[in-house]
Amino acid sequence: MHTKEELIELVNNSIEQLRPFLNDDGGDMELIDITQEGIVRVRLLGACSSCSMSVMTLKAGLEDAILKVAPEIKGVISVDDLEIA
Repeated sequence: MHTKEELIELVNNSIEQLRPFLNDDGGDMELIDITQEGIVRVRLLGACSSCSMSVMTLKAGLEDAILKVAPEIKGVISVDDLEIA
């Protein structure tokens, strides 16, 4: 089992691995938090925020990468600025 700090580092590393592909399409994402239930919350930025493929990017891209290094994570969801406030 990883500490919260370790999980944050693992998630950020996974985002970094995806970032070049996201940037190529004019998008990006950032980690908002990891809930106590093991849900990773990210904010989609730029083109990713309105892209119809963003769910696939989260599930097939980021979630798969995270689960390989941190199996205790239960899932990845995107949030918008209104949910964070």
